[in-house]
Amino acid sequence: MARIAGVNIPDNKHVEYSLPYINGVGLSLAKKICAQANVKCGTKVSDLTTTEIDRIREVIDKNYKVEGDLKMEIAQNIKRLKAISSYRGLRHMRNLPVHGQRTKTNARTKRGKKVTVGSGRKKSAEKT
Repeated sequence: MARIAGVNIPDNKHVEYSLPYINGVGLSLAKKICAQANVKCGTKVSDLTTTEIDRIREVIDKNYKVEGDLKMEIAQNIKRLKAISSYRGLRHMRNLPVHGQRTKTNARTKRGKKVTVGSGRKKSAEKT
């Protein structure tokens, strides 16, 4: 297995489909990386030479933030939003959807398990 940016990428797949195993690299960015490193996208990772792997590694290190650096930057951005008490920061603090999604019926994964309020219909003795 080739190790790029601290991640073991699978050998049995094509280069453009194995690079997205790196956090911060998607399919379109993987194709750009292959073009910049002069590597054919159709070749399998197991067929790459060490110089080609080094070129891919070099392109990623020089031009893109991936893995730990990217996660750290995102965490700092969220921390900053919370510190300045922006609307997005408040939504992060309250563990609610941030990007304007509705919460009346959806957002179950963010809000947690459904909790029923009230026991339903009151009995006749409690009405008086």
